[in-house]
Amino acid sequence: MNEQQILLAIGGIGGAALACQWLAWRLRLPAILFLLLCGILVGPLLGWLDPQALFGPLLFPLVSLAVALILFEGSLTLRFSEWQEIGTVVRRMVTLGALATWAVIALATHYLLDFSWEMALLFGTLTLVTGPTVIVPMLRVIRPKASIANILRWEGIVIDPIGALLAVVVYTYIVTQDKGQGLLNSLETFVGVIFCGCAFGLVGGWLFGQLLRRHWLPEYLHNLAALTAVLGVFIAANQTMHESGLLAVTLMGMGLANMKGVDVRPILHFKENLSVLLISGLFILLAARLDLQALLALGPAVLLLLAIIQFVARPLNVGLSTWGSSLHWRERFLLSWVAPRGIVAAAVSAIFAERLSEAGHAGSDLLAPLTFAVIIGTVVLQSATSRPLARLLKVAEPAPSGFLIVGAHPPARELAKTLQQLGSRVLLTDSSWENISAARMEGLPTYFGNPASQHADANLDLVGLGRLLALSPGGELNTLACMRYRHEFGRQRLFSLASGLENHRSDKHRASHEHRGQTFGSQPLTYAQLANRLSKGAELYTTTLTSGFDWADYQALHGNRAALLFARGPDGWVHVVSPDVTATPQPGWVLVALIEPADGGSTPIDHHPS
Repeated sequence: MNEQQILLAIGGIGGAALACQWLAWRLRLPAILFLLLCGILVGPLLGWLDPQALFGPLLFPLVSLAVALILFEGSLTLRFSEWQEIGTVVRRMVTLGALATWAVIALATHYLLDFSWEMALLFGTLTLVTGPTVIVPMLRVIRPKASIANILRWEGIVIDPIGALLAVVVYTYIVTQDKGQGLLNSLETFVGVIFCGCAFGLVGGWLFGQLLRRHWLPEYLHNLAALTAVLGVFIAANQTMHESGLLAVTLMGMGLANMKGVDVRPILHFKENLSVLLISGLFILLAARLDLQALLALGPAVLLLLAIIQFVARPLNVGLSTWGSSLHWRERFLLSWVAPRGIVAAAVSAIFAERLSEAGHAGSDLLAPLTFAVIIGTVVLQSATSRPLARLLKVAEPAPSGFLIVGAHPPARELAKTLQQLGSRVLLTDSSWENISAARMEGLPTYFGNPASQHADANLDLVGLGRLLALSPGGELNTLACMRYRHEFGRQRLFSLASGLENHRSDKHRASHEHRGQTFGSQPLTYAQLANRLSKGAELYTTTLTSGFDWADYQALHGNRAALLFARGPDGWVHVVSPDVTATPQPGWVLVALIEPADGGSTPIDHHPS
C-alpha cells in the first residue's frame, strides 16, 4: 500500500468508528455490534480494508498493547470495598461458574465441530469472558433490578483477565506438548504467569502511585506517565514471562485504584477516551480479518454451538453460582440469559489464532471466526430479547421514576432527602469531593464525577432513574447535562434551575430553551436564590391535600411565600413542578414546597403535613 492508501484507510477507520459509536448511542445498543458489522462489511465482503497489508508485522503487537490498556482502564474502577459488598455470587461466577462454562463449551466444540481437544479447550477459555464494553450498554437498555445489574457489571470486569490467563495456560500447553512436556510446562507457565504478573503489576503500581502521591510529576505529565508505565509494565512482564503482561496491568490498575492518597481520576478520564478509540479501531480491524468462507463451511453446527452456550453453559454457571443465595428464580433466569462476549475474546482469539497458524496447528484458522460468531450471536440475541424478558419476568425496574441530580451541595441534598421520603430513588452527582463526602455521610447515593463524562457513560448506574434535576451552581453544566440526557430521558423529563446570567444575555449568547430543559419550581429559582432562601430560614414542607384542605386553602395559607417544587399523585408518581404546569392538585395529592418564614420571622406551621 502506498502512502495515500494508508492515510485513506486510517482516516476511514476513524470515520467508521465514530459513525458506529454514534449509531449505538442513538439506538441504545452495544457499539460492538455495529463495529463488528462494519469491519465485516469493509473487510471480507467488500475488500476495502486489509489490516495485515495496512500494518504488516505491527498489527498484533498493537493489538496486544491495546488490550493491555483496555484491561488497565477497567481495573482502575475496581474498589476492594465494593468487592466485599457483592457477596459470594460474583466470586463463584468467575471461579466455579467459569470452569463449568469452560468445560461445557470445550465439550461442545470438540464433538460438534470436530476440534481437537487442545483447540476446543483453548476456544472455551476465549469465549467464557463477557466484558464491561458490552455489558454496560446492554444494562442501560434492559434496566434490571440493581441486584442483577451489579452482578453482571462486576462479572464483566473481573472475568476478562481470568479468561485471558486461562487462555495463556492452554496456549502454552498446545505449543509445548510436541516436546513431551506439555502438561508440565503448562503448570510451570501457570505458576510463572501468576508470580510474574503479580510481581510486575503490584510493584509497578506501587512505584507509579508513589510518583503521584509525592507529586514528583507535574499534573500535565500524569497521563503520559501513566500510559508509559502501563506499556512498560506490560512489556517487561511479557519479556520476563511470556503472556504475563495482561495480568500485570490488571493488578497494576487495581493497586492504583485502591492506593490511599492517590487520585486516579484524571488518569481514568484520559484512559476512558483512549479505550473508546482503541476498542472502536480494534473491532473494525479484527472483524476485517475474518475468513467468512471458513466459518460458513462449518455449517449449522455453529448455530447448535451457540444454542449450547446460551441454554446450557450459562444457566449451569448461574445455577452453580447462585446456589443457596437469596436471589429469586426470576432474577437467576435473567442472569442465565445475559452474557454477551466482548473485546478481550475478540483480541486474544485473533492473537493466538495467528501464532498457532504460523506454527502449523490444525484448526487454528477457525478460532477467530468462531469466536466472532459467538460474539455476534450473543450480542444480537440478547440485545433484542433481554428487555422484553426482564419485563416478562418482572425483574425490570418499573417506569423509571427516580431522579439523577446534578449537584451534591446542601440545597441539592435537602431536595434529595425529600424525594427519598416521597418514595423516589435519587442519585447525586458532583465533581466536588467535599460535597460528595457530605452526601454519603447523610446516606445519599452518589456518583463522584461529571455526569456528562465518558466515565459516566460507562459506569453511571441509571437503573430506576428517569428524570434529571440539574441543580449545579454552574449554568453551563446544567445545560450540558440536559443535552447529554435528553435522548436518555426525553426532554419533558429534564428540569433545571433558572440561570441569572442567561436572562441577561442576548439570544445569540444564550443557550436555547430546548437545550436547557424545563425550569424547576413553580417560581423560577436560580441557585443563588434557592441557597439564599434556605439560609434565611425557608424550609421544605410536605403537605397532603384533603377534601377539608384543598388546593385553594393551601394557596390562601401560604400565598407567594411558597415555591411549589414537587407533587405526588395518588398513584405514587412524583411530578416535578415547573412554571409551565397548569394542572390543579386534587385531594389525595402530596405537595412539597419551599416555604419562607412569615413576617414575624418564623416558618408557619402547616397543620396538614403528610
